[in-house]
Amino acid sequence: MADNAKWYVIHTYSGYEKTVAATIEKAVDNRKLQDLIQEVNIPVETVTEIADSKTKVTEHNIFPGYVLVKMVMTDESWHLVRNVRGVTGFVGSANKPIPLTDEEIASLGVEKSEIVVGYQEGDSVKIIDGPLDGFIGTVEEVEVNKNRVRVVVSMFGRETPVDLELDQVEASN
Repeated sequence: MADNAKWYVIHTYSGYEKTVAATIEKAVDNRKLQDLIQEVNIPVETVTEIADSKTKVTEHNIFPGYVLVKMVMTDESWHLVRNVRGVTGFVGSANKPIPLTDEEIASLGVEKSEIVVGYQEGDSVKIIDGPLDGFIGTVEEVEVNKNRVRVVVSMFGRETPVDLELDQVEASN
């Protein structure tokens, strides 16, 4: 039966996503319905902001007002989810929820990560971690998707490019 599980989208009141997910998970545990409702997921994006030597990580809902549920659609599972406080319904026609396709699930990427840095190419930065801790250099290249920054540092009278992770440097004032 678990092989028939598909991903469905539940529409909720905005701001109730975590409450709805927790309530569904609790009901599944209480009623021992793990074979019908396997996973509850809120697609979030993790944003890391680096500024003034402080790293701040926040999560943002990618689709506010929606929760994803991997479940086997039966009358019992439909009623359990549909009767949770904060749920307005399934995405689909009136009483016929439509499951997501494999392509849609892959494109959702369930978790995405984005890093916001407080410096750019040409800026002067201070290395705050690693063997070059304390060195000042100039940003030559920033590759946020690879979590990499290339900094040119003056060592022994020579300009030397050094590849570092984004959180190993901070903008120097």
